[in-house]
Amino acid sequence: MGLFSKIQEEFKKPKYFTQTDLNTPTGTLSLQRCDLGPNDVWRYRRIRGVNLGSMFVLEPWLVQRPYRSSAGSHASDHDVVRGKNAQCILEDHWDTFMSEDDWMWLAQRGINTVRIPIGYYHLAGQEPRVLDGTDFDGYGACYAGAWQYIKNAIEAAGRHGMGVLIDLHAAAGGQNKDSHSGTSTGEVRMWSSQANLNSTSIALQFLVRNLSVIPHCIGVELLNEPANNNNLQGWYEKTMVCLRLISSDFPIYISDAWDLPWYAKLVGERPDFVVVDHHVYRTFTAADRQKSGDEHAAILRSETKAHLAEMSKISRGNLIIGEWSAALHPSSLRSDDAGEQDRQRRVFVQAELEMFEEHTAGWFFWTYKKETGWDAGWSMRNATKAEILPCTFGKKRNMKVVRDDNKKQTMLSQALEQHTRYWTERGGDYQFWRFEEGFATGWEDAFLFISFPHGTTASELGFRGEWLKRRTARHAREDHEPSASNFHWQFQHGWDEGHDAAMSVYG
Repeated sequence: MGLFSKIQEEFKKPKYFTQTDLNTPTGTLSLQRCDLGPNDVWRYRRIRGVNLGSMFVLEPWLVQRPYRSSAGSHASDHDVVRGKNAQCILEDHWDTFMSEDDWMWLAQRGINTVRIPIGYYHLAGQEPRVLDGTDFDGYGACYAGAWQYIKNAIEAAGRHGMGVLIDLHAAAGGQNKDSHSGTSTGEVRMWSSQANLNSTSIALQFLVRNLSVIPHCIGVELLNEPANNNNLQGWYEKTMVCLRLISSDFPIYISDAWDLPWYAKLVGERPDFVVVDHHVYRTFTAADRQKSGDEHAAILRSETKAHLAEMSKISRGNLIIGEWSAALHPSSLRSDDAGEQDRQRRVFVQAELEMFEEHTAGWFFWTYKKETGWDAGWSMRNATKAEILPCTFGKKRNMKVVRDDNKKQTMLSQALEQHTRYWTERGGDYQFWRFEEGFATGWEDAFLFISFPHGTTASELGFRGEWLKRRTARHAREDHEPSASNFHWQFQHGWDEGHDAAMSVYG
């Protein structure tokens, strides 16, 4: 290869940023794009989703066939890849896990987003360096085709009106002690070597670079359920600086590491689109096992609901439930009767959904299905058949929604009159045209979501604060008055009223 050809090849390679050579403080991040349009609905709408657990990151309690020739403790992807015929076994699994019927089943029930857990090693075919010095070094051939299967799943989801959140469920070295972090060591070794940290950084930059250009890819989750320690927050912040050099506005999701107050605050203080992911389970602890499904539901509707409302406020509404289930410990079911067991689960699930719908931007049930056996606690397919989960989520989309400009003008005039009278009576300096502009913008935004043509159910704004922040930024950008920021609250007030008025008409 000549010198010029070598230079060309080098320029074709994507640049990867390291955390050590960055001097950009997180506080200097700016919103580089204020405009919003139809494609942004995918990323800002309320999420009603499901995890495709064990499609890529395998867990033996969910799928068994991929483990038929595995090595070691037969519990993790690392055990599978060290077994016989691993590449054939894996590719067969990826090829058959989700059929067209599966995608249609989800779409018909109003699922509008899927969370797909993957491991760093699934990127080896496109980015071989991701394996260097890690546990999966030397097993790249087994994952050569994995990225294509991930892309196939992304394409299929979009074809059925569903967004996709890609979750780095397994990071190099393991971000937690569980086997679903890729290995069966029972150790957290992500922080123990620079090779592991480099791998994770390369994987996340690859994902953001490739996913941010796909409208229905709603974001990337940096880590799943990492063990909390003194390294994590700093790592989050430095990693996000790297990722923002690739895309200034692609949504980034971070796990709360089982410390929601801390990471909700971190998210709430950031200027960019970052979301905190909280997981809700009530089956693993001794305290959980002492309570019935009815008792769990009562606590969810009181103490837990109040806590989640506060966390949503602190995070500025950028809060989702990335995993939850209908599962209760057998002792919580308080009966051997299958009907009573399902009733306990049903009451529990109703309380969960009410709380999530009221105080979060969305949720993902764990998980879509299990390979064998009946499990109405963990399988969405089984829980739906048992009528523990609703048969559909959200409102059916109106295929013929019609714009009503007369209604818009009537309601705008009424709202503007009330707003003007209220504040005029109190004295002071106001710019009422900002309220009028905000109302009109909020109305059109509501119509944008409700008329979104993808999916079987109506889309509605989920990340409301984030969306309004962008709208306010555009309003400010077009405003050249020195003291304009003192009046932006009127635009925001108008936007809120306009959006809600439109939803009362169209929603």
